[in-house]
Amino acid sequence: MSRLLRRDDAPPVPARELTAISADGARIHVEVHGRGGAPAVVLSHGWTCNTHFWAAQIRDLAVDHRVVVYDQRGHGRSPAVGRDGYSTNALADDLEAVMATALEPGERAVLAGHSMGGMTMMAASRRAGLREHAAAVLLCSTGSSRLITESLVVPLRAGAVRTRMTRAILGARAPLGPVTPVSRRILKYGTMGAGSAPERVEICARIVHACPRAARVAWGHVLAELDLDAGVRELRVPTAVIAGTEDRLTPLVHARAIAAALPDCLGLTELAGMGHMTPVEAPEAVTAKIRELVTAYVPAGGAAGVDGTAEKEDVA
Repeated sequence: MSRLLRRDDAPPVPARELTAISADGARIHVEVHGRGGAPAVVLSHGWTCNTHFWAAQIRDLAVDHRVVVYDQRGHGRSPAVGRDGYSTNALADDLEAVMATALEPGERAVLAGHSMGGMTMMAASRRAGLREHAAAVLLCSTGSSRLITESLVVPLRAGAVRTRMTRAILGARAPLGPVTPVSRRILKYGTMGAGSAPERVEICARIVHACPRAARVAWGHVLAELDLDAGVRELRVPTAVIAGTEDRLTPLVHARAIAAALPDCLGLTELAGMGHMTPVEAPEAVTAKIRELVTAYVPAGGAAGVDGTAEKEDVA
């Protein structure tokens, strides 16, 4: 049995809970933490995760920000949808719905996405909702294409055999079952750095094992065929990239390619020794980058600038 939550890693209690209705009628669970009127941050989690994945960022940022988090469809408290309801277009639809529900018209915010959450930003790059609300973007541990060919989870040389095995893992229908010492070791190997603290491995294991199997499989098929390279080139807002040097799921080759393709890249931060779960493995670094982006790109009150874009403040 997994240990009980300690007070310092218990999921924060939201100030408000909302429901966003996506373009196809899907209901998306949204939480708003922090005080009204504070600079806004919207956080989008990755495959098999939920709002609790951002607990460290919520605890830190909600002191002086308004933090919007949501469960991707089929994850957490967002209900599953029909078989045809899982796609990159759905990711973009859901993000637009969340921003329309949780932000004021024209309000600017920093958007941060981890893994599939980062892919959400890429998928939505041409959308009116993103252009209305995104002052800046942070992409954490993500990729835009070739996920199964570049993955290092299967310890074989690159080639057809490794690609087939990786595809099978993404689409595996076997239940994950309870969190055990063996499952923690497997999850740590696949998704985290070798030096990750046991309590952070435990947090990630509880979150991933709670993901409903149907959503895990459906989104796994989407990721296996992912091609959002064009979306990266259309992400025309200031964008920073963070990645772990030991990421096996989306190795550094992805972060470097994204940074090179972005129209307005603010730089790539490579976190030594970190794996794929950077917001949990290196919460201070991820939170600091979000704060930096808010300071630089979100005006007081989150209002739009005269020309409809956020007015950048001078940063010492």
